[in-house]
Amino acid sequence: MRVKQQNEAWLEFIQGRYDALINCAPISFKSIVPSMIPQVGGVYLITARKSNYEVPYYIGRSMNLRRRIYTNHLMGPIANARLKRYLIGSGECRNVMDAKEFIRSNCSVRWIEEDNSRRRGAIEGYAVGLLFPVYGIYQEH
Repeated sequence: MRVKQQNEAWLEFIQGRYDALINCAPISFKSIVPSMIPQVGGVYLITARKSNYEVPYYIGRSMNLRRRIYTNHLMGPIANARLKRYLIGSGECRNVMDAKEFIRSNCSVRWIEEDNSRRRGAIEGYAVGLLFPVYGIYQEH
């Protein structure tokens, strides 16, 4: 038995959304304010500056980009901000305050809007597969 594959239009869609995500202008966490981020569903990419490159650090999806990016990742406690937890767990940062400062000083974010939860998941998975971020790829269980 063969696995049914999606059609060419789906592949074009998913590649187009990925291209839109990586080609968005990054916004530095240094200068970001909540009103810059829409309160809609979407997929986001957090990168860190290393030498002359943007290194993919975390890719995620959310029903509310503003809440996830600003309230959770930047301002939130470790319980609501996986990136902070990863930064501390890896030893890259010592504590929550160091992680927040690292994000503010070194990281940028870009996003695309997507209202459909299944498409958000597919776009996130496709981007993770191509960019292989430093954090956010979970252990198998």
